[in-house]
Amino acid sequence: MTRVCKVGVQLPEVERFVPWPEYLDLARQVEAAGYDSVWVGDHLLYDLPGGVTRGPYEAWTTLAAIAAVTERVEIGPLVASTSFHSPAMLAKQAATVDAISQGRLIVGLGAGWNRREYDAFGFPYDRRVSRFEEAMAILVPLLRTGRTTFHGEFYDVEDCVLDPRPVRDGGPPIMLGSTSPRMLGIGLPVVDSWNIWWSLYDNSVERFAEAKAKVDAVMPEGRHVEATAAVLVTLPGAEGRLMGDTYDARVKTVTADDLCDHVRGLAEAGGTHLQLVLDPITAESIDVVAASLADLEG
Repeated sequence: MTRVCKVGVQLPEVERFVPWPEYLDLARQVEAAGYDSVWVGDHLLYDLPGGVTRGPYEAWTTLAAIAAVTERVEIGPLVASTSFHSPAMLAKQAATVDAISQGRLIVGLGAGWNRREYDAFGFPYDRRVSRFEEAMAILVPLLRTGRTTFHGEFYDVEDCVLDPRPVRDGGPPIMLGSTSPRMLGIGLPVVDSWNIWWSLYDNSVERFAEAKAKVDAVMPEGRHVEATAAVLVTLPGAEGRLMGDTYDARVKTVTADDLCDHVRGLAEAGGTHLQLVLDPITAESIDVVAASLADLEG
């Protein structure tokens, strides 16, 4: 079966505590329900309303486990912070997950934003985009060619060799988790796709089209970089996201009933892969939305 574009599901972060066996069951269910991909956030800690502090499972360990219990779906972080690991180590983790999944990994990368987790875990928060730029100068050649030397202000690697190499020739596809001008300047020359979070384009087809037009306007000549987007889907029992996303009059409410039309609209605007953020994110929600997407299959 084919759809107008790929559609995946982001698994829970800290919306609720999910015991590990249930977490893997959700990943298996996403695959069994016919989705194209499974995504996990790369965060360490959130301060939630009511004075509660909660953290999700570590992203790369989680992706390795999901890779081992699924067979078909693509998997990836939405998106991995280059601040949480040295760039060469991050490339090593990605290559390992790519091998476990036998070539199903999409490497989503960003500069990070949540200061709370930076301070708690001891990572430097300053000059994150400059650090990201140097990280990409190491990550990209390692994933694509398997070897690099780089001496920068923040990172130094000398004749670093990535072995074993990723499963796919040329490495796994890389996705940029940002549409800010400077991040686009760093990423568009080398990445395979870019991504925008639902609250940054108001969950709206029209605003997504505007964002894509701005990205296209600064696209390096001769490059084709795919456009992807997270989509908030509101279902019965929704309580709202807890991690600082903005719910206001600008954010379009998308339900299971109108999701097909919304996906078609995003695809017509140039979206090639969508990550559904289900509220609530439960086994029932995964099945309800999968059934609603049946009209997109052909």
